[in-house]
Amino acid sequence: MSLPEPFRLLAFLVGLMGFVALNAAYLVWVERKTAGRIQRRPGPTEVGWAGLLQPVADGLKLLSKQFIVPPGADALLFRLAPLLVIAPGLMGLALMPFGESLLALDVNLGLLMVFAFGSINVLALMVGGWASRNKYAIISAARVVSQDIAYEIPMLLAALTLMMVAGTLNLSEIVALQEGPFWRWNLFRLDLNPLMPLTFLIFYTCMLAETNRAPFDMAEAESELVAGAFTEYAGMGFGVFFMAEYANIVLGCSLMTVLFLGGWQSPFGAYSGVWWFLLKLYFLVFSVIWVRWTFPRTQFYNLLNLSWEILIPFSLFTLILTAAMMKVM
Repeated sequence: MSLPEPFRLLAFLVGLMGFVALNAAYLVWVERKTAGRIQRRPGPTEVGWAGLLQPVADGLKLLSKQFIVPPGADALLFRLAPLLVIAPGLMGLALMPFGESLLALDVNLGLLMVFAFGSINVLALMVGGWASRNKYAIISAARVVSQDIAYEIPMLLAALTLMMVAGTLNLSEIVALQEGPFWRWNLFRLDLNPLMPLTFLIFYTCMLAETNRAPFDMAEAESELVAGAFTEYAGMGFGVFFMAEYANIVLGCSLMTVLFLGGWQSPFGAYSGVWWFLLKLYFLVFSVIWVRWTFPRTQFYNLLNLSWEILIPFSLFTLILTAAMMKVM
């Protein structure tokens, strides 16, 4: 017997909040361990076996700290920014089809809604930086706006290419159209676009920039701007920004899994299920962590030039090429 719709949505919301909190806690552990391996150091080892309880200790420490509004700050906006920054990740994940029937909301304009919710994230970072009345936070907020505008364009063009191939904005239908062996996944649909791997790479690069991850972490840039837009935040104010970063990483990698890698579909054409979705998702998440600890932060002007001079022209070219090939075929 299925639950009534309001109770089903409430159950999914509670489950997603737990999923985001668990990912935020233990992806930090994975990141610190990976960074340690790459840099030839052990990473967390003291709290629990192999440091597994370190995220719990860090969370309790943040919860015990006072939320302080600095003098001269806009108190209302300063408190509102953490709520705004965590909301898009939760709303976007509610639209993700983790399995054939495992999703909170199945809407026809799911892909469009994910991008609409994602646009709130840059607004939240800008509000948090501006409301702090801190020069480092304000500089960071200006950088965030410039960066997100620059990288949303090629990301949307890449998404339009996938929408053209699938013929729908419904995320569940996009996954269903990739049913079968892995060469049916959009990443390998070279018959519709021989440059589809390039579209995947463009989308991946833009996802790194939109989630403010190195080498595009201009929102934080701790070696240049103290802690960027989060400089004046303490306790769980900072903790919520931290959780939102990992929620957006999981959302971006989930969207790539749906658009390019067949979602819950098995690469062998059988035994599909949510475990395949999670396997692809966490492979992409690990690659995001690996990139952070491998490549140095780029200069801000080089970051903008990469988008305006390279990614936008190439993404526009792949969109036009896909349209031409589909017209001919």
